[in-house]
Amino acid sequence: MKDLKVFESVKIRSQWDAQEEKWYFSVIDVIQALTDNQRPRKYWSDLKTKLLKEGSQLSEKIGQLKMQAEDGKFYKTDVADTEHLFRLIQSIPSPKAEPFKQWLAKVGYERLEEIQDPELSINRAMENYLNLGYSKDWINQRLKSIEVRKELTNEWEKRGVKMGQQFATLTDIITSAWSGKSVKAYKG
Repeated sequence: MKDLKVFESVKIRSQWDAQEEKWYFSVIDVIQALTDNQRPRKYWSDLKTKLLKEGSQLSEKIGQLKMQAEDGKFYKTDVADTEHLFRLIQSIPSPKAEPFKQWLAKVGYERLEEIQDPELSINRAMENYLNLGYSKDWINQRLKSIEVRKELTNEWEKRGVKMGQQFATLTDIITSAWSGKSVKAYKG
């Protein structure tokens, strides 16, 4: 699950890893939000060097995931889970650090609420789509397509079809039916 969070009008790219049950956040986006630095990649590079000199192993705990950039393309970017993000925030002198920690805790709490009551995630998704300017009809079609795909994939699994290309083809067909675009065109 990919998501976009907003902290004080700065977009923070994030991705939920269902297997690990963790959120991963773009380090560059977090640095931008905390420092207002115009060159967050350079800031992160300098900070990594500083942390290594101090003996910190934090930068070794940073992973990489493909996330969508402003140009719409997907690039590998450094990401941190919540635990390592808190450690990173402690290394960045910023008056925004405490509000950011509170915001991050709220994001985590909301996800835990959604695990307990999945209807909350549907309501949040609808609210987020509305905030992004999508119509209620479009949102309802999107949610129905997710439901239909799940029913079909469950049936396929019962019949022995393995995840992979066939599931991707199914997703593409369903996405084309409700949006008029392929998954690649829709995401790109």
